[in-house]
Amino acid sequence: MPVDQSLVGRSFPPTPAFAVTGEGVAAFVASTGGEYAGGPAPATYPIVLAFDAMNAFFEAEQIELHRIIHGEQKFAYERAIRPGDVLTATLTVSTLRQIAGADIIGTTSEVTDADGALVCTTSATLVHRGADS
Repeated sequence: MPVDQSLVGRSFPPTPAFAVTGEGVAAFVASTGGEYAGGPAPATYPIVLAFDAMNAFFEAEQIELHRIIHGEQKFAYERAIRPGDVLTATLTVSTLRQIAGADIIGTTSEVTDADGALVCTTSATLVHRGADS
């Protein structure tokens, strides 16, 4: 069953507050085969929060993760993420179109700090394979 077009423009509740720690950044960097020497988190680090926001969206809309193909991910920064930051992410469905039985879902997640200031924006293209594809 296709994803409902009325989702376009809808924002979902923010993720729980997430404390960025040096240990957490080091574990993320190690999982990608690198070494963390301190300082700001790597540019792809916000995927940690963006993925939590995506999973909450999938759960709320009863979209099965095994039907999702991650097509694209982009990050646009206002400032670097550093240990000590406390962040949340709010996902909005920005686009939705159907092609050959698949839903092409565009999402945008705004990552904000404890003061509500925008830290970065992530955008993703997700392909949702329908039951018949």
